Amino acid sequence: MLSDIRVLELGNFIAAPFATRLFADFGAEVVKIEKPGSGDELRGWRRPRGGTSMMFRTMARNKKSVTLDLRTPEGRAIALDLVRHCDVVVENFRPGTLERWGMGPGELTAANPEVVLVRISGYGQTGPYRERAGFGGVAEAFGGLRQITGHADRPPVRPAAPVGDVLAGLHGAVGALVLLLAKEKGRPHPGPRVADVALYESVFMAVESLVPEYDAYGMVRERTAGNLPGVVPSGVYPTSDGASVVIAGNSSGAFARLMTAVGRADLAADASLADGDARYARERELDAAITKWTSERTAAEAVSVLADAGVPAGPVCDARAIAEDEHYRERGMLRPMPVVVDDEPEEVRFPGVVPRLPGAPGQVRWVGPDLGEHTDEVLGGLLGIDAERLAAYRAREVV
Repeated sequence: MLSDIRVLELGNFIAAPFATRLFADFGAEVVKIEKPGSGDELRGWRRPRGGTSMMFRTMARNKKSVTLDLRTPEGRAIALDLVRHCDVVVENFRPGTLERWGMGPGELTAANPEVVLVRISGYGQTGPYRERAGFGGVAEAFGGLRQITGHADRPPVRPAAPVGDVLAGLHGAVGALVLLLAKEKGRPHPGPRVADVALYESVFMAVESLVPEYDAYGMVRERTAGNLPGVVPSGVYPTSDGASVVIAGNSSGAFARLMTAVGRADLAADASLADGDARYARERELDAAITKWTSERTAAEAVSVLADAGVPAGPVCDARAIAEDEHYRERGMLRPMPVVVDDEPEEVRFPGVVPRLPGAPGQVRWVGPDLGEHTDEVLGGLLGIDAERLAAYRAREVV
């Protein structure tokens, strides 16, 4: 789908690499710039075995790794040469870094007037906090997500996944695509084509009506364990095999079907429970009825009965359950790929491609590459730098 698009990734960690991975999955040529000698720090994260983590192999799949030291004038000059051949540049340095290097939006646009620049940072390119360092976890707190996550009688908790970074990466990819589409349609755009994505704003977009509810009702949302306030019945319920299921019976139709399925036809027929606010007022009663029913069944049994009744429900899955699930397999969400771990090739299953586009599916062509694996290919083939010059650059640790 995107085989005629070339993306230059000046990113580290997760947010920018996630944005570019979406392009790479659908055929764009993504050139990932990494620091010589060490590369993206994700290479060393959560790595009990081998030299490169599965996290990096996942995030950098379908990309080409080029080593280039952007702290050197020669490295920056090569990067600007690459910009001339690219449609999109994605970066997640602290605001002002590219400008100090002489690679700000003005310089990038001078090198390539058509280039689209995506800038991902903790707090955005403007505002009083723009120069603060920002990570996804901090953005989840500042964006309002942490305060409403967890149990009311305990401190806020962090989701054990990089939610803030992934949300920023998604918004970054959308921003790039919007600008590319506008360019394709001939829409005028004064100045550089820049998408400014703040980590905290990406999180803030996901907490929906947090502030409107404060303004309209004086409501300050707090932690409510696994439930959304006002969304009843909906939550995590225990089962007889020590597992849990998530049940979402909060719409009027689903509520009636759920109560009938759990043997409480009296509650299904109770006209006073047709309204969401009324169900919220009786949350404990409804949850108790559901918990009594789920506690007498295994997770698989509960999900099967509820699925047959048309009630949204599913098991709480760990990695083992996902890896063994037939639906994941049928949907192509578990892609086996050859990976070298501890110098020995192994088959490892990686996440599939989202979204599904029938007739033009994305592909996992290769996993995250070794450090600098494509340096000679890209700098030699795209920029015409010969072997002698590349050897000289290596001697000076520019590449």
